[in-house]
Amino acid sequence: MTTQISGLWLPLITPFKDGAVDFASYERLIDHYIGLGVDGLFPLGTTGESPALDEAEIDELVDRTVARTAGRVPVFVGVGGNATRKVAKELKRLERFDFAGVVSVCPYYNRPSQDGLLAHFRSIAAATDHAIVIYNIPYRTAVNLSNDSLLELAEVPNIVGAKDSSGSVAQSLELLARKPKDFAVLTGEDALYFTMMANGGDGGILAASHLMTERFIEVGRRFAANDVLGARAAWAPLAQSVPLLFAEANPMPIKYLLWRQGLIASPECRLPLTKISDGLAKKLDSFFVERAAA
Repeated sequence: MTTQISGLWLPLITPFKDGAVDFASYERLIDHYIGLGVDGLFPLGTTGESPALDEAEIDELVDRTVARTAGRVPVFVGVGGNATRKVAKELKRLERFDFAGVVSVCPYYNRPSQDGLLAHFRSIAAATDHAIVIYNIPYRTAVNLSNDSLLELAEVPNIVGAKDSSGSVAQSLELLARKPKDFAVLTGEDALYFTMMANGGDGGILAASHLMTERFIEVGRRFAANDVLGARAAWAPLAQSVPLLFAEANPMPIKYLLWRQGLIASPECRLPLTKISDGLAKKLDSFFVERAAA
């Protein structure tokens, strides 16, 4: 398996309008972010509200993402769950679409042991020829994939990387220090993007990069040029923006801002997500909308 992933990847939101997926807005987002220079697209993640989508919607989103992207950047699709056989079945169903790889979250809620996590991801890897990125996010799944387990899984040929949202700086930095050269570690902790890149990270899969995208890209470019001071300067306003974007449940704040900027037709989310508070809306308008207009 030679698939390598690096740089800034966007975990795409799924726009809704009047209860249905707004595919016109979705395809506009794809063109917009590819035009800005993102390195890859990740539909059907948490930011894409994938648990709230039905099977037909998932299939159409994958189909349209691949068609609209048209090979301009790679696409890794979110395919995960807490029932290994169901995940393998979904992978088989999606095989007909020509995407580059899969991002698969650790099984949530049922809290498997490390042995169970190892068996889960080995089974998924055996069920597909696609490259796989493992997504470790303990504060959502209630289980933490240890670095020892992750590095054992890195020996599986088509497990090519990790989206690291461990929530522990020590664990994340240890992973960077121990990872094989051909195994990619991209942070999923938006607030730690600068820190992880400064310590040898391969990039980020960052919901916050829906906003101020060029600055996120600039941080990566500066690190690639070994310009740490330039990267720090590019990062400074992002360090202020990220907490605002996660002050209430993701992706509600991001959708609000994309709607305010005219990139999507509605800020609508699907239940159980609703909409941001009036207080946060005012803060977001002040930081993002008014600043952009100034």
